[in-house]
Amino acid sequence: MDANLLKKGEDFDRLPETWVIFITENDVMGKGLPLYPIERCFLGTGERFEDGSHILYVNGAYRGDTPIGKLMHDFSCTNAGDMYYGTLAARVRFFKECKEGIEIMCRAMEDMRNQTLKEGMKEVALRMLAAGKYALEEIVNISGLSLEEVKQLKADRGA
Repeated sequence: MDANLLKKGEDFDRLPETWVIFITENDVMGKGLPLYPIERCFLGTGERFEDGSHILYVNGAYRGDTPIGKLMHDFSCTNAGDMYYGTLAARVRFFKECKEGIEIMCRAMEDMRNQTLKEGMKEVALRMLAAGKYALEEIVNISGLSLEEVKQLKADRGA
């Protein structure tokens, strides 16, 4: 992640502090806590490795009467009226109840569907290429991919 943040020869101390946050559906650590901060350390000594990178697991099932508990509650709500946080509720209302927001969400869902379909067709094309008994034009006709895309899949497969 840091490869493009520094110029050649720059000191690593110039890297910004980074956080990778995983919001999980369930309590993946199984300890009943709302948050699980993870820090890197030297295994031989137990000393923390202060490189400015951090990982945080958020227990999405947590529902305590705390800000994080309320936020996890809001993330699971389907009705904006049941939410604690007004800003989040307003965005949910926009995307679920306003014509413009609904159109944006419909386009996003359509794009996701098309991407999933295209990935599936790439898998079909790869299987057909692996079988070795289909002409490229047949693969194009069956998969709906362009000839250029099929040629690229063939080239990538051979690399």
